[in-house]
Amino acid sequence: MQFLDKWERKFGWLSFPGFLRYYAIFHVLVYLLQFVNPEIGIFLEFNRSKILAGEIWRLITFLFAGSGVGGQDAFGMLFLFFMVMLAFMISDALEESWGVFRASFFYYTGYIGLILANFLYDAPMIGSGMLIYGAAFFAFATLFPKVEFLLMFIIPVQIRWLALLGAIYYVVEIYHSPPLIGYYLLGFSGYLLWAGIPALRGRGQMVKAAGRRRSFKKQASMDGNAFHQCTVCDRTELSHPDLEFRMAADGKEYCTEHLKD
Repeated sequence: MQFLDKWERKFGWLSFPGFLRYYAIFHVLVYLLQFVNPEIGIFLEFNRSKILAGEIWRLITFLFAGSGVGGQDAFGMLFLFFMVMLAFMISDALEESWGVFRASFFYYTGYIGLILANFLYDAPMIGSGMLIYGAAFFAFATLFPKVEFLLMFIIPVQIRWLALLGAIYYVVEIYHSPPLIGYYLLGFSGYLLWAGIPALRGRGQMVKAAGRRRSFKKQASMDGNAFHQCTVCDRTELSHPDLEFRMAADGKEYCTEHLKD
């Protein structure tokens, strides 16, 4: 996308290397602070009236207000540990694939979408900052669908199937509460604009290319222009697409059925 190259030349200073890494670290810090003051989330969460009254820090701190969603027990700590490790891996992968500038604006898009959603909806979503991780996870799964994780340290599962389960979860949420669709669309706007739609466009181009190849083969078949032909039976790759052809020591081409003869 050429306009992104122009943006990078003009606004490259807005790049934030390792954004998701620092994002995860702040979640850990807020999680630890909750052991000292369990009510700290109340002072950090999104509150439209208080923001308009001057507490503008909530426009940033709401991202970390739900740091204790996994609980403060051993399971919650384990959940946080794996979340941070996964965030570090995804952060490096997206920046290597897209570049720091594009990856940074991917996160910024989701952040702005969350602010809009929280302002538009009467009741803000507690823990909405977690959608940043969700968008990054889906983007990673879109770019690297065959990367495997060991589920419960035993079962190898490709990340695309885990992403599919996550998508089903959000669909069920929307089914039970249809108004959430607008919230999730804004919350995942970064993924939709930077990964989802481009992936669909690329898939469409692949389908068109496959169609052109089929048309070319069909036309070649009609014209009788075959590249391979068996010396014995005269069959070609056009008349019998399932056959394979090889050159023999005598310099002639045979199908695999007659090559052994």
